[in-house]
Amino acid sequence: MPSCCDVAMISSLSLPDREDERDACILTFADLELKEHLPFPSKSHLKAEFDASARKKQASAKRKAFALFVKAKEAVADTCCPMSACHEAVSWRCCQQTFKDLASIHRHVAAHHFADVRQQAAVILKQMVAKADIISSPISADELPRPKGALYPPQETCCTLPDTRHIEADELTSEAGQVLLFYCYCELADPEGLCAWQKALCQHLHLKGKVRIASEGINGTVGGSTTATCLYVDAMLSHPLFKGILMRDDFKTSPGGAHCFPHLRIGIFEEIVPMGIDPKKISYKETGIHLTPKEFHREVEKYLSQGNKVQTDTILLDCRNFYESKIGHFQGCLAPDIRKFSYFPSYVDENLELFRGKRVLMYCTGGIRCEKGSAYLISKGICQGVFHLKGGIHKYLEEFPDGFYRGKLFVFDERYTIASNGDVISACRYCGTLWDQYQLCSTQPCRQLVLTCPQCQQKGLTACCPVCQKKDLLLAPKPSGRVLKEQCECTERRQRVPVECI
Repeated sequence: MPSCCDVAMISSLSLPDREDERDACILTFADLELKEHLPFPSKSHLKAEFDASARKKQASAKRKAFALFVKAKEAVADTCCPMSACHEAVSWRCCQQTFKDLASIHRHVAAHHFADVRQQAAVILKQMVAKADIISSPISADELPRPKGALYPPQETCCTLPDTRHIEADELTSEAGQVLLFYCYCELADPEGLCAWQKALCQHLHLKGKVRIASEGINGTVGGSTTATCLYVDAMLSHPLFKGILMRDDFKTSPGGAHCFPHLRIGIFEEIVPMGIDPKKISYKETGIHLTPKEFHREVEKYLSQGNKVQTDTILLDCRNFYESKIGHFQGCLAPDIRKFSYFPSYVDENLELFRGKRVLMYCTGGIRCEKGSAYLISKGICQGVFHLKGGIHKYLEEFPDGFYRGKLFVFDERYTIASNGDVISACRYCGTLWDQYQLCSTQPCRQLVLTCPQCQQKGLTACCPVCQKKDLLLAPKPSGRVLKEQCECTERRQRVPVECI
């Protein structure tokens, strides 16, 4: 076993390709006192025993993963020490801490980053299995039992994390930053592998937000520092799955940061936008015709300038929920009074005659709901043509901040709205004063959004309706009172699919 000084000297160099030399650079796992064992398949779960060579490879994968993680945290600073001794001083930066010796960074990684090491080890082991016949049993690597929490993405979905050694910690954690909004429809053979990489990537860059992954693609909104979000975009564009499909222009940005989200949520779902219909029945491949913001602007201009004549042949359709269109929309649009996008198919089904023989111009926040909504409308075979705004309102406002969209743009984070102009088109629920800043209903079980101005808030009018206002008073002395969620005047009187032109 080399001394600590010897190990430090070796690890300051780039890791060699030969396995034996790389393995010699790090301490054994027994020396590191990991809080949690790496969840590799135990003998009782395997269909066939690993032979001695397989066990050796498994241990090698653990050591390599640990070494690579430590190597990624290395920070090199020039010193004035003699060339005979060393020409560089090595330290390691991780979790906003600096570690001066190899043993301390090893202990830190073992105590706080075993999940990251476990994930990387699983990837390395999978690559080893793919490259060589290391298992004596004829059972394939994909058929081996997978322990809970351990993910084995295929090689094509594995991707490295950005190198942040040259970046100061406060550049990654700064509150001043931006929020990204993006989606990409593409065939994913291994959503689990992409999910694992997304979690590692977002944690590595200190991002928060929501990412939905399915076999049909990815949909996300994440916030962080400007440096972190730029690194995230670069990582996404360089990923083999998205090369040539996802473009830099597909990422919509707005001022914000990680503070716009309470936490990071990344998961695997059946759909990347929940319309409630099997993607095999309504495919993103059968979507409507994309219109650039400039093309969409011209169409809306034509729609509004020709009055009733063209408006009998064309429908300008808002695909969003009622509370979104309430505070901002395109002039002359048709805004369904729906509370969830999963109600959109019902809206279409109950209003087929409204769309029959019409040209439909659709729009939504970022474009993703129009992809699925237009596909569903086309599947009915009743429209003359279906078109939708590429990049959604987000991209339109970048080019036409004073165009035909009036009011605020609703966003699904703790900002609730972003503005491109000073228009206020909605009113306080109680006094009618112009107001467009949402807050949650003050009755805890209710999650409805309410528009209540500061004056009405001071009067205690903070619930979404009189029923909830009374309920809030009843619950105040008894927080544990059992009340059904979203059962109030707002939800009881709201029909799922009424038609409203605004």
